[in-house]
Amino acid sequence: MDLTGQLLIAMPGMSDPRFAHSVVFLCAHSSDGAMGLIVNKAIDGVNLSDLFDQLSIEPKSPDATSTLHFGGPVETGRGFVLHSPEYKSDLSNLQVGATFALTTTQDILDDMAQDLGPHKALTLLGYSGWGPGQLENEIGDNGWLVADATDQIVFDTSNSDKWAEALKSIGVDPLTLSSAAGHA
Repeated sequence: MDLTGQLLIAMPGMSDPRFAHSVVFLCAHSSDGAMGLIVNKAIDGVNLSDLFDQLSIEPKSPDATSTLHFGGPVETGRGFVLHSPEYKSDLSNLQVGATFALTTTQDILDDMAQDLGPHKALTLLGYSGWGPGQLENEIGDNGWLVADATDQIVFDTSNSDKWAEALKSIGVDPLTLSSAAGHA
């Protein structure tokens, strides 16, 4: 089963603290493994204007205070922009389903600085990766729940509410979840 374009919702018993209460957007999933971006964890004390400064990008509007997100523990110096699909990069643009696109080249940041970027976007550093069969095993061990990704949850819900909203989208009340796994 291909989970590309879906959300992974960390169960309360998630043993890796980097993924506790995480919501991960799966950019790719195949028999070779999976790659995703945590969409609900801001990087404290760092924002988009800091990234613009580091890359010597001069923003049109001096107020570029958008939050940078921790996409995951792999290659934390590598940047990703998960965004609405109307924006097309001339260099690199991966369409993920009908509602999302992913760009990894600096041209999107240049365009964002000039207010020419996508209507909706999250800028992330690092990503989350799984080897062949690893994610399927973690799901089977009750580490993750799977939900449909919506632009409402990914882009329009506050980071602090995304986990609960993702759970509610599949009919799960966050207060009823237990960290104990049960198998029938």
